[in-house]
Amino acid sequence: MTRTLETTHPDDYLERLAASDLGRRSKAVATAALDLAEGQAVLDLGCGPGVDLPAFAAAVGAGGSVLGVDHDPRAVEAARERVAGAGNVRVVVGDAHALDLGTGSVDRAHTDRVLQHVTDPRGVVEEIARVLRPGGRAVLAEPDWGTLAIDGPDAGTTDAYQAFVVEQVVRNAWLGRRLPGLAEHAGLTVDRVVPLTAVFRDVVEADRFLGLGRVAERAREAGYLTDEGARRWTDHLLTARFFASVTLFVVVLDR
Repeated sequence: MTRTLETTHPDDYLERLAASDLGRRSKAVATAALDLAEGQAVLDLGCGPGVDLPAFAAAVGAGGSVLGVDHDPRAVEAARERVAGAGNVRVVVGDAHALDLGTGSVDRAHTDRVLQHVTDPRGVVEEIARVLRPGGRAVLAEPDWGTLAIDGPDAGTTDAYQAFVVEQVVRNAWLGRRLPGLAEHAGLTVDRVVPLTAVFRDVVEADRFLGLGRVAERAREAGYLTDEGARRWTDHLLTARFFASVTLFVVVLDR
C-alpha cells in the first residue's frame, strides 16, 4: 500500500490528540493530579471541543461546577453540544489573558496544550494564579518542541526542519521547559513535573499528530528547506525506517 503524508490541517486534530496514546496518558496523569472532589469549582481553560468536560463534571457532581473557556466560537459550540444536559457545566467564549472570573473563585484549573499558542503565556499563568483560591491546584500540560527528534535524511535538512518548527510553527515552542519558572513567578508552588514522551515508529501515524508533510511544505515556502531538501525529507520519511519523538510536561501547581 502506498503511504502518503497529509497536505492540509485536519478538522479533527484536537480529537486525534485526545485519542492518541500520548493524549490518553497525559489526560490520565492530569486528571489524577487534579484530585477532583464533590462540590469543587473547576476551570478548563482552552477547553476546545470539550473532551475533558464530561469527566470533570462527573467528578465534582451536582454540587460542583465546571467552566469551559475557549477563544474559538466553533469549539465552544462543539463543547456545548458535548455536555448538553449536564447542569453543572457552562462553556463560554473568553480570553485566557483576561478571565471574567473573580479572584480566588475556582478550586481547580486545567489547561492542555493551550499555553504554547497564547500571545502572553506569563500573563495567562498569572491570570490562572489570580482566579485560583488559596489551597487550590492547577494542572497545566504543555509540549516542548525543542525536544522534537526526527530521524531525517541528513543532519542539515533535519536541523532546518526542526528550526522551522520552533521558530515559526509554534508560537511558544519552548514552553514545556519554561512553564515551571513562569508558575513560580506567578506565586504558584511546583508540586511536581511529569514528563511524557511520545515515540512514533510509523510515519503515517506520526504525520497525523506532527503534520510532517504539511510542515515540510511550509518550511520550503519559508526558505528553511530548499526544493530539493523538502523532496529528500519527504522521500526519506516515506521510504526509510522511521523514528520520531517529542516530550510533553504535565506541571502540577499548588496555590
